[in-house]
Amino acid sequence: MPSPFPGMDPYLEQPIFWSEFHNRLIVAIADAIVPDLLPRYYVGVETRTYRDSEDGELLIGIPDAVILSAKTPLPSLPAKDSSAIATRPKPQEVILPLSTQRKERYLEVREAGTDAVIAVIEVLSPKHKRKGDGRTAYEAKRQKILDSASHLVEIDLLRADLPMAMQGAAGSDYRIIVSRSEQRPKAQLYGFTLQEAIPSFPLPLKSASEQVIVDLQEIVQGVYDRGGYAIRIDYNSKPTV
Repeated sequence: MPSPFPGMDPYLEQPIFWSEFHNRLIVAIADAIVPDLLPRYYVGVETRTYRDSEDGELLIGIPDAVILSAKTPLPSLPAKDSSAIATRPKPQEVILPLSTQRKERYLEVREAGTDAVIAVIEVLSPKHKRKGDGRTAYEAKRQKILDSASHLVEIDLLRADLPMAMQGAAGSDYRIIVSRSEQRPKAQLYGFTLQEAIPSFPLPLKSASEQVIVDLQEIVQGVYDRGGYAIRIDYNSKPTV
């Protein structure tokens, strides 16, 4: 059963579905392009790992009693009694904030024989776009690719949060950027809205005249079907993003 939306399904952007959908989509893109790449190229599924801590979690689980307000009057001290037996205060159990290990997957198209990275394919996640450690880590990786001889394909299927840095872009809900190394700083932007189908895009390879056309709409639809999202999503409710 197809999604009721012509292109990207906004219900898949919800946290309850996104992580699984993202992982399925990465593998599905790799499977879709491999037949057109072999035997000269192959696709590696790579993983980026970082530690993440959000300010909103710093006080979670800590009882209010351990936080002393400046307006709270201090209790009066009892008079010293030399006959009193010294006692130890009972310890209170608290929870300390811990950072979380995050993993993000992406694709590398490599040349067979040399293992040279010809192109990097990124599918953005919320942590890439939100201000914090995840975005900082991704922006550093992104700049490293843009400074290299590798092509970059950046797929943004999330409407929430700030898009990645670029100049001259018209407004759109979703974005696919194709950055050919030999054309930088210029890049091709395929922007589309919630009411439009997902456009196909070229995956550049080693030679300037060599490329593979990626039908992302068909790939996303395949992930939607295999993931059983048609029977899992409540389309009578409003998406939370």
